[in-house]
Amino acid sequence: MNNIWKARKVLVTGAGGFIGSHLVENLVRSGATVRTFVRYNSRGDGGMLRQLDPTLLDQVEIVAGDLRDEDAVRKAVLGSQTVFHLGALISIPYSYLHPVEVTSTNVIGTLNVLLASRDLGVERVIHTSTSEVYGTAQSVPISEAHPLQGQSPYSASKIGADKLAESFFCAYNLPVITVRPFNTFGPRQSGRAVIPTIITQALTRDVVHLGNLDSTRDFTYIADTVSGFIKAAESADGLGEVFNLGTGEEIRIGDLANKILGLVGRQVSIETESGRMRPARSEVMRLISDNRSARETLKWSPAFSLDKGLELTIAWIRDHLDNYQIGKYEF
Repeated sequence: MNNIWKARKVLVTGAGGFIGSHLVENLVRSGATVRTFVRYNSRGDGGMLRQLDPTLLDQVEIVAGDLRDEDAVRKAVLGSQTVFHLGALISIPYSYLHPVEVTSTNVIGTLNVLLASRDLGVERVIHTSTSEVYGTAQSVPISEAHPLQGQSPYSASKIGADKLAESFFCAYNLPVITVRPFNTFGPRQSGRAVIPTIITQALTRDVVHLGNLDSTRDFTYIADTVSGFIKAAESADGLGEVFNLGTGEEIRIGDLANKILGLVGRQVSIETESGRMRPARSEVMRLISDNRSARETLKWSPAFSLDKGLELTIAWIRDHLDNYQIGKYEF
């Protein structure tokens, strides 16, 4: 058990999400006292937190609210020593339909977390960015100095949130570090993401329906992404900086689909579907990380290969197919 986390008071926003739920699980196992902030709904649904072992979930305080509610956020932050801010509306297709909601949640929500953390003396804030802020790579591998490009309302909102975090470090000396995951995947990920989309169809259908097959991505297994969050929170260095969390390897989506089909062991065809395509200028064609800063400053490095991560993910999804609306385009 890591003594740094023993009885440490931690808040995780966005804890009901894919990455957030895994982070909460890691923190509880490490001895932290964990409060979570999840988006309120009338079902009292904690999202992916429901997938945690009940003995772990019993140790988690769950607070429901909206990131845009300054008072709700402040109450959630109160008493926390470390804040992991993962809360966001993350779907790119959803941001095409509802840019106002996505922008207000991701920008104003982040501002509320930063304000509360500043005013209440939080010792460390880990702010979550996304590789989508880079847009299509202008140079590779993509370092943290790469230009930021808002090719979707979602990515633009995250650029705004990232810059707010930067400004609070510069203006108020808030102890914040920004981590920038590259396409995390693994157990519990929703069907809106490409890897579960491929796996669920490959396991159950004769045809896999996808969008653009030629774009490339840098896929990072969930345990490695969570490790990056933890390393950022523990690091004595890197305050005010941004760190890419990626493997430094890219794969074309069409090739990824064929790899998954090989691991599943079924003869399945692949077809593109126009309804799954992004607007041409909004499609990010290439993402591959330069992770040297995270390796050198945070002492972080990915431990899982793509193949190993896919094997673990396929096994989990095979046992949880009832979690998915197979074949439906989710966003």
